[in-house]
Amino acid sequence: MTDKPTLDDWQTLAAKEVKGADLTWRTPEGIDVKPLYTAADVTTDPGLPGFAPFTRGVRASMYAGRPWTIRQYAGFSTAEASNAFYRRNLAAGQKGLSVAFDLATHRGYDSDHPRVTGDVGKAGVAIDTIDDMKILFDGIPLDQMSVSMTMNGAVIPILAFFIVAGEEQGVPMAQLDGTIQNDILKEFMVRNTYIYPPEPSMRIISDIFAFTSANMPKFNSISISGYHMQEAGATQLQELAFTIADGMEYVKYGVASGLDIDKFAGRLSFFFAIGMNFFMEVAKLRAARVLWHRVMTQLGAQDERSKMLRTHCQTSGVSLTEQDPYNNVMRTTIEAMAAMLGGTQSLHTNALDEAIALPTDFSARIARNTQIVIQEETGMTKVVDPLGGSYYVESLTEQLVDGAWEIIERVEREGGMAKAVAAGWPKAMIEEASAARAARVDRGEDVIVGVNKYRKADEDPIDILDVDNHAVREAQIARIRKVKVGRDEAACQAALEALKAGAAGKANLLELAVDCARQRATLGEISSAMEAGFGRYATVPTPVKGIYGGAYENDARWDNLVAGVAATERRLGRKPRMLVAKMGQDGHDRGANLVSSMFGDLGFEVVPGPLFQTPREAAVLALESDVDVVGASSLAAGHKTLIPELIGHLRDAGRADIKVIAGGVIPAQDYDFLHDAGVQAIFGPGTNLIKAAEDVLRLLGHNMPPESEAAE
Repeated sequence: MTDKPTLDDWQTLAAKEVKGADLTWRTPEGIDVKPLYTAADVTTDPGLPGFAPFTRGVRASMYAGRPWTIRQYAGFSTAEASNAFYRRNLAAGQKGLSVAFDLATHRGYDSDHPRVTGDVGKAGVAIDTIDDMKILFDGIPLDQMSVSMTMNGAVIPILAFFIVAGEEQGVPMAQLDGTIQNDILKEFMVRNTYIYPPEPSMRIISDIFAFTSANMPKFNSISISGYHMQEAGATQLQELAFTIADGMEYVKYGVASGLDIDKFAGRLSFFFAIGMNFFMEVAKLRAARVLWHRVMTQLGAQDERSKMLRTHCQTSGVSLTEQDPYNNVMRTTIEAMAAMLGGTQSLHTNALDEAIALPTDFSARIARNTQIVIQEETGMTKVVDPLGGSYYVESLTEQLVDGAWEIIERVEREGGMAKAVAAGWPKAMIEEASAARAARVDRGEDVIVGVNKYRKADEDPIDILDVDNHAVREAQIARIRKVKVGRDEAACQAALEALKAGAAGKANLLELAVDCARQRATLGEISSAMEAGFGRYATVPTPVKGIYGGAYENDARWDNLVAGVAATERRLGRKPRMLVAKMGQDGHDRGANLVSSMFGDLGFEVVPGPLFQTPREAAVLALESDVDVVGASSLAAGHKTLIPELIGHLRDAGRADIKVIAGGVIPAQDYDFLHDAGVQAIFGPGTNLIKAAEDVLRLLGHNMPPESEAAE
């Protein structure tokens, strides 16, 4: 009988097989992942599902007793179009609704506001009045359907409309089931669809906690979201730590406002992104449950339900690629499996075309059926926490718990998450991670199949959903006028005045807004009534420096670019100057910040434009700053409206010489339209920023060497 092989024996054999190469992988989180894990790597007993600290799941039976809820995050164009889409999906097996609102709605503007001409109906459904909300759920019984609403900025009017839509459908608010995202801290950190400054925004959250805990026992009053952090470039460790820290802050605010922690904490839920690092994502969800149990115990919760982290997950949007887009079906499937094996309570799977546009019925069906196939055909739901006990998964869970706790302790030492967000260091940390990731992808160190490896010679066009922004806006304006004509104007204005007074005082804002909704006040009117007391918040991006350029130290192609920028500077008599413009109400600034950081590291003078500019405001800033190039970043489908208008303003000012380039989520089908409008270069999703910089220098008259020579 031979002796049992030892770990030393394995190491000797493995070293021989790979000729001594080091197989350790250092993840973006700074975790060194070994090629083999054993029982010696696990120091914590994960316990059993359904029992504290819930590492293995919040329910003892998990999916063996009941599978997760299948959701599709969807909303586009008008309430009528979205309602029809929801009803088709529900008939095809979807179990819950997840509503996407357009950016005008997110930012508290009615569709007739001059700042939102390019945003209405483009990245979600436009909701201006209670009539829109009623149409959105027409034929969908709100006493039987769980509804998740991704809303943070205009959370008060949207939730008020939902409550009144239920009332007028015959469903009292006590029977309404679902979730409102209501997570403003992450908006200040990454997504930027805020309206009011941080302090009154936190008051709004406390008011929603108070109202829903008293009147809506089935409704989740917040979905604390890490999703947008990972989409903005955060590592999974950062997403985990900052999301739990946000949750701590919300609970502390609720308690400070006089609420009993165990009266509202059980209705808090979470929302995480699921990316392509499969086992890291599984371990992240397990670690999140451990951390939340620890946090809530420290905050004084007594009820075990208050300490139980329940979460929705969504497969990654940023992992989707415009190039070779059918690969996105596999990516979404892998991510869905990670969410399921990590123990999610509900899941949204992204469609294959969402790197380019809103999903079509064809692509949405594939995304939805991905979940149905996993539930119905694979047998994965038959065993509770099937990866529990895996040496690797358990070790990774422990490391994520420890690493995230270090960040959480820093947040607490510095006064909590609200102060950390105000200080800006979480946002800077995420942007540094984002820039480092972009550099790794551009250098080919992180492989994206079909983008920087195994790329097709020619891309096949795919059908996309295109929304007629102008037609949607005209229809919304007509409905706003009809509602205003038909309402009791005196009663409506009295309700709005009461809300305005409440914002200046201490009355519950949601309760007052419900009265406004009953009197047919519009979303913009309700938002403006609170804005009168709170003001509107605005920031200017501050790009990180040195991260992207640092990754290219001693790289010949980068050195050629730096030399090209220096030559352009000598010719111009100053540094080449670029305005990075974010027009419309799209607050997603990851791409804009990456461009600003990279071009700044190259030696450009970068003017980072404020968020939410109109085309006219962007043109004025370009003229005042005397820029050579305007880089217009578009992630929310407003490019066909906003960018041509910007070019028109520059031409009218006699500055047609300023080069306008565009980047972001722009379908190839729109390139000819933009070129005809005067756009001189377009950089779609997955663009290598080094190649983009070479093209920009050529536009500025510098003769860059051919790519093959530059790489030598």
